[in-house]
Amino acid sequence: MAVKIRLARHGAKKRPFYRVVAAQSEAPRDGRFLEILGTYNPLTDPATINIKNDRVMHWLGNGAIPTATVQSLLKKAGVYKEEAAE
Repeated sequence: MAVKIRLARHGAKKRPFYRVVAAQSEAPRDGRFLEILGTYNPLTDPATINIKNDRVMHWLGNGAIPTATVQSLLKKAGVYKEEAAE
């Protein structure tokens, strides 16, 4: 079973708020997860990205695969620079 770093949607209708989570790829989008790695709020201006850098690097080192959206968020947060070169 592969671990993915992906977004889990929370918040009210039309007011999305996302958690960046490490989850099994088979788990539902908003279902069971292994660890919360940060948050993303697209409604603020500019969008707010809070990431636990050490935990993200831990999961990437253990083979977790970020989704395309999370990968771009990690690049904006300055976490994914070293991993992208490999």
